[in-house]
Amino acid sequence: MKINKTILIGIIFILLAGVIFLTDSLNPIIRPITYLFLMGSSKGKDIIFFGLLGLFLILSQLSRKEIDETKYLIISIIIGTVSLIFGILLEVAFRLQMGIGLNTVFCSMTNGMSSTSILHTHLLKAILGHVLTQIMGPFIQSGINTGVGLYSYVPSLAFLVILLLPVLFIAIVLALQNRPWPTTFVSAFFSSCLLIGIIDGGMFATPSYIGLFGLFLVYRNGYYLNYIVGKILKDEKLLNENESNPPAYRKFKKARYYFNRFLVWFVVIAVIALRFTIAFAGAEPDYYTVDIVNPSDDIDLGNMSIEVIDYSKNTDLNKTTYHFDPSYNEMELINDLKVPLNNSCEYYTVSWNIYSYLE
Repeated sequence: MKINKTILIGIIFILLAGVIFLTDSLNPIIRPITYLFLMGSSKGKDIIFFGLLGLFLILSQLSRKEIDETKYLIISIIIGTVSLIFGILLEVAFRLQMGIGLNTVFCSMTNGMSSTSILHTHLLKAILGHVLTQIMGPFIQSGINTGVGLYSYVPSLAFLVILLLPVLFIAIVLALQNRPWPTTFVSAFFSSCLLIGIIDGGMFATPSYIGLFGLFLVYRNGYYLNYIVGKILKDEKLLNENESNPPAYRKFKKARYYFNRFLVWFVVIAVIALRFTIAFAGAEPDYYTVDIVNPSDDIDLGNMSIEVIDYSKNTDLNKTTYHFDPSYNEMELINDLKVPLNNSCEYYTVSWNIYSYLE
């Protein structure tokens, strides 16, 4: 594998990930950009994104042997889709196992606050976070949430799901081989988003949308992307390289051609509609129900107590239930609760209220 421009750029991205890990100096520059496609970017996501992007670029130059990269791109899309579906099913299994509602955010207070929900799952992240903590725990900064607080609650089925990730990684690397450089770069970008979405967020997370549908667009329109870039740059080498791999659907019959062209947009609309349907159907607009499990005797909600409508205790389950004012923003409520409940309970759950984001 010779060192070329693609490999050098990959090395730069990996070094950038290292700089982000070691210092916060680049956060004001990097965070506003990655926030757009990583759904609320964080330091941990930024590190993983640039690390993966650099690694994929380097590994894309691994082989010059004849490989059917289109076949492996399709396999990557299929495995990515299956992983996202299994991630949601895992979240459902977890809630049935714990006896908590499907329409709640679960917040573990063990080893720091870690949350998960069907709309934004972190169960797979907890497994990888546990592995990273075992390997390099002392070096992980406090600003990086590894999700290890959820690890003890993760169903055993999750360890089977996690096995799909290395298979997906290998398929992506094979799909990146022997591509013209424009589609190599965009495929590496979308693949990095997809892996982050599977680990941190799940099916309804922005990186998952971008990653999965981006790879499909590369499969469908990659030829034209290379062609346009080649024409603009007047790069004859790129144009000739591109012509050696024309789009497969040129040979399709008319019905299959249109199915291939427009399917992705129907899927995008359907998944986004499903996300909002679930969010609104599971919303509890009258008040927030907050269940605090195994609370200590000295919980002090401080200024939050003025937002409490009522509360009750269940001594059999060792659980205290609070009803909070629905005007409270959902995300603010979840974050505000973690301060008084730190080291004061095992976990708490908060019901959804998507209407709070509309006010």
